[in-house]
Amino acid sequence: MAATAVRYLRSVGAATTAEQPQPPPEALPRPDLRAVRDDERLPVDPGEFRRVLGHFASGVTVVTARDADGPTGFACQSFASLSLDPPLVAFMVARTSTTWPRIARAGAFCVNILGAGQGALCRGFAVSGADKFAGVAYEDAPATGSPLLDSVPAWVDCRVHAVHTGGDHLIVVGRVEALGAAAEGEPLLFHRGVFGRFSR
Repeated sequence: MAATAVRYLRSVGAATTAEQPQPPPEALPRPDLRAVRDDERLPVDPGEFRRVLGHFASGVTVVTARDADGPTGFACQSFASLSLDPPLVAFMVARTSTTWPRIARAGAFCVNILGAGQGALCRGFAVSGADKFAGVAYEDAPATGSPLLDSVPAWVDCRVHAVHTGGDHLIVVGRVEALGAAAEGEPLLFHRGVFGRFSR
């Protein structure tokens, strides 16, 4: 898995280091990837797929990084913890994303977990082509220097560990280098296309 990450990072021009050269592991057989032909009906309607999956409430994050051109980031709903030992997290990003290549070049990222009341911050990072950091205060995350946004209730500072394909998305696995959370605070929730919060 680590060797796959290194090969990917090299392919996008990211710097990589290794303590000792290691022979590449023997590759597992690659599964056949099914492509839908132009004359083949999709198994489910895309609109219905989005409608049904929208019933799954999730938290909301902003994934940030810093490359040679400065800070970058995007709003990300598809984030999850993956492993405790070693500590790994994962997020999913569209293959068409213009932010992902910059994160890949940086080789590191910070997951900023948004709190209730930070919907406007999320919307700012969901816009393509704008200066997403205009008016946004942040500091350097302690391990990677990725932007750690002010006032987020929790954050996870990571280095890219592996990248896998998942249809029209990429599955990015990060190895956690540092993390932190506020003592209190409610999460920003996303459900059926709108932001929400816990009601007590």
